[in-house]
Amino acid sequence: MFFCLPLSCKNNGQSSGSNDEPKPDFKEKYFSQILDHFNYNSMGNGTYLQRYLITDQYWKKGHGPIFFYTGNEGDIWAFALNSGFITELAAEQSALLIFAEHRYYGKSLPFGKDSFNIPEVGLLTVEQALADYAVMITDLRKELNAEACPVVVFGGSYGGMLSVYMRLRYPNVVAGALAASAPILSTAGMGDSAQFFRDVTADFENYSPACRDAVEGAFQKLQTLAQLQDYARIKTEFALCKTPSSSQDVHQLNGFLRNAFTLMAMLDYPYSTEFMGNMPAHPVKVACDTMLNRTDLMAALRDTVGIVYNSTGGMTCFDLYALYVECADPTGCGLGFDSLAWDYQACTEIEMCFESNNVTDMFPPMPFTEQQRQQYCARRWGVLPRLGWLKTQFWGDSLLTASNIIFSNGNLDPWANGGIRKSLSSSLIAINIAEGAHHLDLRASNPSDPDSVVKARQKEAEIIAQWVKLERSV
Repeated sequence: MFFCLPLSCKNNGQSSGSNDEPKPDFKEKYFSQILDHFNYNSMGNGTYLQRYLITDQYWKKGHGPIFFYTGNEGDIWAFALNSGFITELAAEQSALLIFAEHRYYGKSLPFGKDSFNIPEVGLLTVEQALADYAVMITDLRKELNAEACPVVVFGGSYGGMLSVYMRLRYPNVVAGALAASAPILSTAGMGDSAQFFRDVTADFENYSPACRDAVEGAFQKLQTLAQLQDYARIKTEFALCKTPSSSQDVHQLNGFLRNAFTLMAMLDYPYSTEFMGNMPAHPVKVACDTMLNRTDLMAALRDTVGIVYNSTGGMTCFDLYALYVECADPTGCGLGFDSLAWDYQACTEIEMCFESNNVTDMFPPMPFTEQQRQQYCARRWGVLPRLGWLKTQFWGDSLLTASNIIFSNGNLDPWANGGIRKSLSSSLIAINIAEGAHHLDLRASNPSDPDSVVKARQKEAEIIAQWVKLERSV
């Protein structure tokens, strides 16, 4: 779901915000965390060091609320420095600000370099991560004399899912949750397997129907060359470092190309960003203009994916297997240790059997069935996915007895229709952002922000202030 391309994550600072936005002075700390919250025999009272970032520069000590980010699948600094709205809100509402890193990501590796061995990786579960956060919040409140301070959790994407789950599982610990771009339905196996890539395609088609046609035409030309086994020309047309030699290499190329369009749709922000790669402002527009400004469709496709994979222009060829790794998440696991962790999660609890079909989308048919997932996961991790477990564990769409959750989604985000789009009650509130891409509302205020996200943030701030006030009166 998330990743940084090589060299693209060196500077994760949020330079895209306004000059007068609050600048958090985070301190990096480590919390001694229980290894296994649910089995007293397996690890005893063994612990690991869980990283978190904290700043009290805005906090009215002992009184102001605690804003806690439920870290997701990556280095916590990347999320902290690209979630400026939470910082702005902390400054406005005098809150203590904490960003916690998810176990098995970033520097929070329970077994160090052995964390992704079997069976050590087995302690990577949603339930363990939630328990980590609950324990951390409880202990830090005691340590900071903040037990009377209401806690609101925030998260984006998988982190947004975790924020929802925290409110469901630990309502005694958290007063409310802002879940931005949280696909809690599609990742629980509820929905249409064609939805995701259909919605990626819609972003490009809505800019220009001719853009979809051009992308589709370029993939068809690639397919013709593949059928002819003209691998030398494929190498030349797509500037590959190595000549393909099999249908598997062509499959890898298709995944590599499709993944670039996925990222541009997700990150279709109105200004340039350095989150999950260097991306220009309005990347969908830039991509379509690139596709439509060349008569050679395959060259146009090559240049278009270069927006993602070669943003600096310094790459002379594309190494397919180094830049894109196929895994149990068809939307991309990324690279490095973080990609291993996400792959394992996609092989166990989180269900993402999304596929393209070249009927409802512009991509080559690339099925990913539950059977294919099971075969891959058994081979890679020695596990079989637990179908339906997230739905059973975290309620699926039967959320009416829950309360105090904001579900925000942007209409440009291909993950949006895998989440909650309609309010379910007066305290289960859906906020839809017309011009919003993937959790745009969590990013810092920017002069280029559309009115829809400005209004969404205002509404979110008002609701959160009400939650804090109500929690104090209990």
